[in-house]
Order: sequence, then structure tokens, then C-alpha cells
Amino acid sequence: MATVTFKGTPVRLSGELPAAGQAARPFHLTAADLSEKGLESFTGKVKVLSIVPSLDTSVCATSARKFNEAVGRLRDVVLINVSADLPFAQKRFCDADGLTHVVTLSCFRNPAFGQAYGVRIEEGPLTGLLARAVLVLDHANRIVHSELVPEIAKEPDYAKALHAAEKAAG
Repeated sequence: MATVTFKGTPVRLSGELPAAGQAARPFHLTAADLSEKGLESFTGKVKVLSIVPSLDTSVCATSARKFNEAVGRLRDVVLINVSADLPFAQKRFCDADGLTHVVTLSCFRNPAFGQAYGVRIEEGPLTGLLARAVLVLDHANRIVHSELVPEIAKEPDYAKALHAAEKAAG
């Protein structure tokens, strides 16, 4: 089991984030229109999975904004923001901020996602939410970049994730 910190306090996660070189694990999460979407919904695209605790926090909101702007300039790349937020809240956030390059998916119906990807927070005030992580998947859903952010209250390494996405997109 991996451990990260939340404002300096260690918190245990449900497992280990998949590493670069591994195949992404299949999942089905809830989209803004309440439909179920999985990796097959994004066939032919490079996928940036930005996994966050909640878009209702400043760091998660900043992350969504920064990735939205950067991914909007890339061809054949989709940004998938995964959180435990309800789809209505995710949509409201994106609409209010004009984030048009973000696909939001919620794990509220499928908490097994957090366990399968090793990012479910198992203790502390954020128990049940997802830790901050970024995965970049190539066209064949092979992980080409994997980052578990060691401090939940910090932003991910955008440059490394976006470089991996650009390289995978060719």
C-alpha cells in the first residue's frame, strides 16, 4: 500500500498506482450526463487521467484549469478528470470556468476504481476520496506516465505529464 501526505500528515492508500509500462485497468465511471464511460469510450485517443479528491478544492480546480488549457492545444489527446464529486457538481464547475477540454468522470457509483488504481484514501479526513495522481495512457491504453503526487495538497508535475502525452500522440 502506498502512503502520501495530506497537509504533512501521512495517509494510507488502498494500494499502488499502476506504473509506466503496465496496461491500464478497465473501468466504468459516471459521466456528466449520468451515462457510464470507460476506456473504450476514448478509443484512438491518448488519455490524460487527472485523478483528484474533489474539484471543490483550490488545488484540484487549479489542476483542472491548467490541464484544460494545455490539453486544448494537443491533437488526439483527451483529458479525463476523475473524482468522487457528483457528476452535477463536476459539470457545474466546468461550465462556470469554461473548461471545454475536460471530460469529467465520477467514481460515486463505482468506488472500486479507487481501489483498482490504488488511489482510494483509506484514513484521515479525506477517507473515501481519491488521492491526487496523473496517468497518461497511449492509444493502446498502455501507461506511459504515472505520478502519484506525494502531498495531496500540491499540484502534479504538469510538464512531465504533458510531455508524455505529446510524445504518445506522436
